Formats: sequence, C-alpha cells, structure tokens
Amino acid sequence: MIEVPSFAVLLSGAAVALAIACAVVAIRLLRERQEITQQARALTVDVEKLSDRLWVLADSEERYRSLIEAQGDLIVRRSEGRIVYANAAYAALIGKSEVEAVGSVEQPRVSIARPVQVLPNGARVVDECIETQEGERWLSWVETIVPVAAGQTVLQRVGREISGRIATETALEEARSRAEEASAAKSRFLATVSHEFRTPLNGILGMADLLGDTRLDPEQSTYVKALRSSGEALLGLVDDILDFAKVEAGKLELVEAPFDPAVLIEDVTELMAPRAQAKGIEISALLGPDVPGQLVGDAERLRQILLNLVGNAVKFTQEGGVGIEADAVAGGFVVSIADTGPGIPPERLATIFEEFEQGGMTGHREQVGTGLGLAIARRLARAMGGDIEATNREGCGALFRLALPLRAAAEAGASPASSDWAGRRILVASSAPFSAAHIVAGLERMGAQVVQAGDHAQALVELAGDSAPSAVLIDRNLPGGEIEAVAAAARRAGVADIVIMLAPAERRSFGSPYAAGFSGFLVKPVRARSLQVRLDPARRSQGTAVAAPADDASARQPVASLRVLVAEDNEINALLLTRTLERFGCSAVWARDGGEAVRLIEEARSGEAKGFDLALLDVRMPVLDGLAVARRIRAAEKAPGSERLPIVAVTANTAEEDRREALAAGMDDCLAKPLSREQLRGWIERLSQLRTTQMLSA
Repeated sequence: MIEVPSFAVLLSGAAVALAIACAVVAIRLLRERQEITQQARALTVDVEKLSDRLWVLADSEERYRSLIEAQGDLIVRRSEGRIVYANAAYAALIGKSEVEAVGSVEQPRVSIARPVQVLPNGARVVDECIETQEGERWLSWVETIVPVAAGQTVLQRVGREISGRIATETALEEARSRAEEASAAKSRFLATVSHEFRTPLNGILGMADLLGDTRLDPEQSTYVKALRSSGEALLGLVDDILDFAKVEAGKLELVEAPFDPAVLIEDVTELMAPRAQAKGIEISALLGPDVPGQLVGDAERLRQILLNLVGNAVKFTQEGGVGIEADAVAGGFVVSIADTGPGIPPERLATIFEEFEQGGMTGHREQVGTGLGLAIARRLARAMGGDIEATNREGCGALFRLALPLRAAAEAGASPASSDWAGRRILVASSAPFSAAHIVAGLERMGAQVVQAGDHAQALVELAGDSAPSAVLIDRNLPGGEIEAVAAAARRAGVADIVIMLAPAERRSFGSPYAAGFSGFLVKPVRARSLQVRLDPARRSQGTAVAAPADDASARQPVASLRVLVAEDNEINALLLTRTLERFGCSAVWARDGGEAVRLIEEARSGEAKGFDLALLDVRMPVLDGLAVARRIRAAEKAPGSERLPIVAVTANTAEEDRREALAAGMDDCLAKPLSREQLRGWIERLSQLRTTQMLSA
C-alpha cells in the first residue's frame, strides 16, 4: 500500500526550493552590484582624468591665445567663405567682436595687393594694403590649408603688420629714384658742358694747327705753341671730369675681346713720345718673353689707364726718362711704369690715388692738372678686377705697378719667335735711361752678344778692339763727343751696319744720316720689330722697309682731289674744316644746317650738281641733325643705281653710346671734336686711293 505525502511535506519542499532560488538571485545581484560599483569607480577615475585633461587643454588654449594676441598676428579660418574662427585682432580689423565674426563672410577692404608668391611648401604669401577707420595698414598674409576633421579642411590666413617695412621701402625707393634722377641730370649736364666746351676748343686747336702751318717768326711760333698747349690742357681737364663722372655713376661698360698687348704697349709709348721728347727726356717700352700674342680684356680701358700712368710719369719727370715694362705672371698681366723724376713724398703715398691729389704738389703749382688721372686709373683697374700700386724707386723716381687678371686668348699661342742671332756681336752706344737697357735686353733675347757703351770714349775703345762688332747702334744724344766720330771708327773697323737712333724732331734737324756716315736710322722710341728688321740681313735683302713714325706727315698729300660736303652750323668750325680739307687738296662745300645738306646731296644725286665723295656731318645742327640727315641719305640710296656715299659724323659728344647711335644711323665713322687732322687725313687718303684705283681700272 502506497503512502501519499502530506501537504505539509510538500509545502516544506517548496519553501526550501524558493529559498534556494532567492539565495541564488541574491548572490547574482550582489555580484552585479560589485561589478557596477567597480565600473562606477573606474568611470569616476576616467571622468577625473578627462576633467584634468580638459583643464590642461583649456589652459594651453588660453596660453596659446594670449601668445597669439601678444604677437599681434591676425588669424582667420574660413570654410566655404564663412568664418569659422577669428581671433580678436582679425575681428577688430573687420569691425566686429570674435563672436560676431564667426559665421560672417565679411572681407577687409583691400586697396592695393601685390603679386602672390607660392612657397615650396605650397603656402601662398601676399602683401595687401587694407583700408581701416584708422587709415591704411599693410599686412603680409600667409595662406595655408588646415585639416580640422576627417576629410575636412579650412583655409587659414595669418597676417602680420608690415606698414613700417613698406614705409621704409617706399622711402628708399623714393631716395633711389631721386638719386637716379640727380645722376641722370648730372650726366646730361656734363654731356652738355662737354659739348659746349669741345665746340670752341675744336676751333681753338684747329686754328692753332692751321696758323702753325703758315710762315711765322720765332716769337709768333712761341705764341701759337702756348695757345695750343693751353687748349690741350683744357681739353684734358674736360676729359678727366667726364671720365671720373662716368666711373662714379657706375656707367662703365667693359668689353671682353682679344687684343695684341705688344701693339697696345708700343702705341701708348709712341703716343706719349712727342710729349716726352719735347721735354728732352727718353721714353721706352719692353715686353717680357712670356707675354702671349693676344690677351682677352678691354683694350681701350687698358690704354686709358696706361696713358694716365705714363702721362703722369712724363709730367713729373724733368730729366732722364720713363720706362714701361710689361710681362705675364701667374693669373694675369703686369705693367710697370718707372721714371727718373723726384718720386712721391712718403706722406702722399697713401693718398696719391685720391681725387684732386698730385704727387708732387708743393706750396706753388709747379705742375698743372686736375689730380683726377690717377684716381680714374685706379678705379678703372679695380673695375677690371685688378689694382695699381705706387712706390718709390731706389735712388730716384716713382714706380707704378698695374696688375690685371687678363687671360691669354684661346688662339693666341706664344709670342712670335725671335730671330736666331747667335754669334752676332752688337755694340749699343747709349746712356739713355731705360731705352738703352731695353734695347740691350731685346737684342740678347734674339741671341746676340751685346756690349753697351755709355759714352763716346767707351764706344771708341770697344771699336778699337780685336773683335769688331757686326753692327753698331749709336744714340744721337751719346754723351762725350761727336757721334760722327764713332760712326767713322765703326767704318774703319769694318762694321757693316752703323745705325743712328734719333727722335723725329732730331731726324729733321740732323739732315741725311747717310751723308753723316751711317748706313741707316731708327726713330725713337725704337719698336722691337723695327729693330729686328733693321738689323736682320735676311729681311733687308728681301727689301723689307722699316716703318717709322709719321714725322713728316704734314708733307703728305692725297693722290686725288675729293669733293667733300661739310655740314656744320658753327662758322668757325666750318672754316676750320674747309681750310683743312683744302690743305689736303680737297674741294669743300659748306652746308649751314641739316636741311641744306640734304638739298645739296639731292641736287648732286639728280645730276644738277657735281657729286660728293665724302660727307662730314655735325651731329647737332638746326633744321635736321646729323643723324636725321644720315638716315635720309641711306634711305635714298636704296633706289636702284644709287651709289653709297661715305658719311663721317663730327661730334663733340664723346660717349660710346653716342658713337653707337651715329653708326646705327648709317654713319661710317665718328670723329670727336676737337677734330684730329690725322684721323681726317686717313679718311681722305683711303678715299683718294680708292678713287685713283677706280680711275685706273676704268
């Protein structure tokens, strides 16, 4: 029989189960509470950390803002044109508060904007002039693209005040502009003054030349010589002032072109020889064996420097001579100019190259001059990358050393080889300072054995020896006796070549060298090539003539008469040109202005009048200037069958740009006033020879 549990038993079991379930739930709730508590505690820590971080960020932002505001920079960020951020400085620029600025599209009022510059990093820089209520402000903006969120960017502009810098730049630009205007005005003034000086000087010097060609008694000749000397001194003053002003203004233009240094040095020596010989002093030049056949540089500026240095040496040397020596050194070209003058006072060595300084200046003016020559020479040398030094020679005299970084031309090669005169013995009878030593050095370089005699007695002793020289060079100014006696002793000794060396003026007064017992002569200063040709039997046997300076130039006449148009508005200059041309055997026709010159040429071209062989056009003339006349002539010559008329400009403007302008207008040459008779003679002779050739071939 089965027993059924009682209700009490069942109830008791349910209670136990419920209790167990409640206990389980309680345990779970307790665990969840603990987890929540732990999470709450962790969250509290995170909140505290976040709060600390926010505080740090706020502090950093405040410090950053204060630094930016302290710098005064203007900062704005825009997205699609609207302001998303603006600092107080930028907000004030557009007249708003920081809060009001955000969300607006307002831009500052820009009156001037400079071109935008793009930096390597992509940033853009632009300077703008902003109009504000307080006036104009210049700001320099830096524009960059700034990322603010994933895939989003804004345009940021940071501006900085540059009004002070712009004001300084404007002031400097205005000052520079005023200085350039002043410099241009000074250049125009000097060019005008030069022109106005040269026009009457052309008449003074030219008329002095014409007057000197007439029959004058000794007193009149002295006056004419003084007149010409004063005119040349004034011309030198004008040239010095113009050269100095050009160097000061920085308008010096240097040319890089090949030139022959030997020819240049000898040309300078011969140009200065008349001035030296007029004072009774010697001048000579010697080139070193290493000087290349061609150098690259500005030959005309080098010539100008040397003329200043050599002219200065001649001016301060009263007796003795001036010696020029040139040689090639590592990295350059060196020219030394020595003299036997009084030297430079030690206290003036430091200032000798300054403006208006003269080395020999004393209480009274023993030497005329501006004191600009050496200053110009040094500035030209430094502009060419070199320099000039001045010292005193041992014994007496001054020494100037010019060093320039001139390189040899690529095709220059070495200097021409000298003749091989090994075994030849040559006697040089001369005591002339510099020139005697230079001649000896030149002969020894050619391989000859050279003996120098300083006076008449020593020369006779050398000629009386057992071994007679093969050639004798005798200086016209050999001290101690008659040079004819030395020549006679040389003939008795069987010397083949007996050559006298004399200056052009001595050449005219000495008479025939051959009648005096000499086999030939050399004109001082003696060129190295002339010396070589004169003493080289092989060259003489081929009939090679020895070229001498044009000491008898006044006697030369063109071989054919030319008809020359003289277009000149100044009556004195026109008279000078026509009389000079008549002395050259030409027929001159005077046109008083450019319009008359064009009319006369058109009449000649149409056959109404005889044609012209040459036109001399003054650049500055009324009606039409010389340039306009030249252009009209060249334009008319384009017609079929027209012959080209040689045109030479005659101008008192000596700047290189004036010469270029004349050539561009169609001129064939440009002659400066005061007009050089030798340059004009050269043109006449060339055209005469051309005309003679055409007549013979017709």
